[in-house]
Amino acid sequence: MSAALEIRITLAGAERVVAGGTTAGEALEADGRAVVAAKINGEPRDLATEVADGDAVEPIAIDSEEGRSILRHSTAHVMAQAVQEIFPGARLGIGPPVENGFYYDFDVEHPFTPEDLKRVEKRMREIVKQGQSFSRRAVSDEAAREELAAEPYKLELIGLKGGTADDESVEVGGDQLTIYDNLDPKSGELCWKDLCRGPHLPTTRIIPAFKLMRSGGAYWRGSEKNPQLQRIYGTAWESREKQDEYLQLLAEAEKRDHRKLGAELDLFSFPTELGSGLAVFHPKGGIMRRIMEDYSRRRHEEAGYSFVNTPHITKENLYQVSGHLDWYADGMFPPMELEGARYYLKPMNCPMHNLIFRSRGRSYRELPLRLFEFGTVYRYEKSGVVHGLTRVRGMTQDDAHIYCTRDQMQDELKSLLRFVLGLLRDYGLDDFYLELSTRDPEKSIGTDEVWAEATEALRVAASAENLDLVLDEGGAAFYGPKISVQAKDAIGRTWQMSTIQVDLNLPERFELEFQGADGSRQRPVMIHRALFGSIERFFGVLVEHYAGAFPPWLAPVQVIGIPIADAHVSYLGDVAKRLRERGIRVEVDGSADRMQKKIRNAQKSKVPFMLLAGDDDVAGGAVSFRYRDGEQKNGVPVEEAITEILDAVERRVQV
Repeated sequence: MSAALEIRITLAGAERVVAGGTTAGEALEADGRAVVAAKINGEPRDLATEVADGDAVEPIAIDSEEGRSILRHSTAHVMAQAVQEIFPGARLGIGPPVENGFYYDFDVEHPFTPEDLKRVEKRMREIVKQGQSFSRRAVSDEAAREELAAEPYKLELIGLKGGTADDESVEVGGDQLTIYDNLDPKSGELCWKDLCRGPHLPTTRIIPAFKLMRSGGAYWRGSEKNPQLQRIYGTAWESREKQDEYLQLLAEAEKRDHRKLGAELDLFSFPTELGSGLAVFHPKGGIMRRIMEDYSRRRHEEAGYSFVNTPHITKENLYQVSGHLDWYADGMFPPMELEGARYYLKPMNCPMHNLIFRSRGRSYRELPLRLFEFGTVYRYEKSGVVHGLTRVRGMTQDDAHIYCTRDQMQDELKSLLRFVLGLLRDYGLDDFYLELSTRDPEKSIGTDEVWAEATEALRVAASAENLDLVLDEGGAAFYGPKISVQAKDAIGRTWQMSTIQVDLNLPERFELEFQGADGSRQRPVMIHRALFGSIERFFGVLVEHYAGAFPPWLAPVQVIGIPIADAHVSYLGDVAKRLRERGIRVEVDGSADRMQKKIRNAQKSKVPFMLLAGDDDVAGGAVSFRYRDGEQKNGVPVEEAITEILDAVERRVQV
């Protein structure tokens, strides 16, 4: 190796001398399967990229987050190629990787059918087996427009060069346009091409496992003002085993879908007469809501909260003062004109709680003042994101606002976080991590100093819990940073639960004051805290977490009596009376169905306890105790059965 052709690079942290013209793949000795791309000076690049003197080169493994994204984006290209081969008139939209998969949008004459997806997937497998290479080339704007003259959506993206939106960055991204050619491995002839930032896998053959999932409509660039395209969703993984695990998780999630279970268990519904995202709770769902609210009220009373109540609408000036009309107007319903004034449905309770604090003079002796409300709010979510109970337009928040001094802030935050985590554990959620959302300079109010103080206070409080803390840069509300509790459910999915926000800005905007110990007028610190987030969303999460089989303390019906014959109905009625006197929710199935069908009905309704009674039970003052899993204990004395049920309810255990 001559000195003139040698260059020095840093390879995985160690300096190394390589020949000029060496590719990242050659430097990493990558076969393109375990390592599918490289980071060169921190930027992801194809393995075919030549390294330069002074470059720092690191591998990107296929089973890493970045590696999976590259795999999925490459698979999206294969899918788009297959679609255009089968449907030559299809025009390309965008095709980014997303969590657990990818999609691509197409302008086609007719929506895709399940049979179409089968045809596309079959052709994709042929392309993968063929081993076409992904070859990157830079192009000028003029050349790209000429090459892509038949692709109107790509032409629009060319004008966005340098854009940073997630969906567009896979197409144009940086300051130079590039096209990726799919080339025949034998002849080198062009098979297909796409405007794309990259990087990609070296060849299609490296794609280990993929599957097309479904199709649906999607507006171009997410705007209802644009044409509606047809989107095909797929998934791709680094191994067939990983894909099988994911598909099994999806199947389990489908069985737990709260919308399906809500109907089967007669808990709630979404009448079309009310409008999208507006739920009604049926008697059984209403029982659960009352239990959740009553338990939450008791815990809040024990923690020193004061209960308040505020109206559902307000004049617009309130939200002008708070800043919501400047920063949150898109999430609010349109105003109503009444008596010469404009009124809004409230999207947040906090401005009204500020008015309660401001209603009279306050002293430092009253602080911390903890105000709590089950407050119903209304948010104009786009129809495309409304989803069962987990994304609604009308919701009831268990909303608290704590007003304290700066000296009290740290202890109050730590206490709040412990309170939140303890209450979530009572509902059976115990696998947490915390997320710290920081300021978006473009969408926020207040000074850097105020934000820094609030953010540090939250960080210190979060660190005290010894939980993983993940940074969410720019994810805060416009008035202050927040900690959100991220909880994993029974099948490992993560849900955002409680939020705690430190706000030093709204007290300023509302001119909130208290008299300090030295007689001076001071601004309080305001802490926003939603424990459930919303009762509707938390309800939906619990339905999916428990797959509808709620622990006895939450179950709408805790016990069902099943008589073996009509003669045993009155006996079980007496047992039920004794249970009701102890606060247990119990029913007796006196229908004409046979006993086995009554048992199946109770199991389908996921009732925690079944009490069966026949002649021997009546004679012995006993019941046969049957559980949800089919286990049964015969001849259990009634008082012993009642004690077991009461114990399970009191301890909030699952059975």
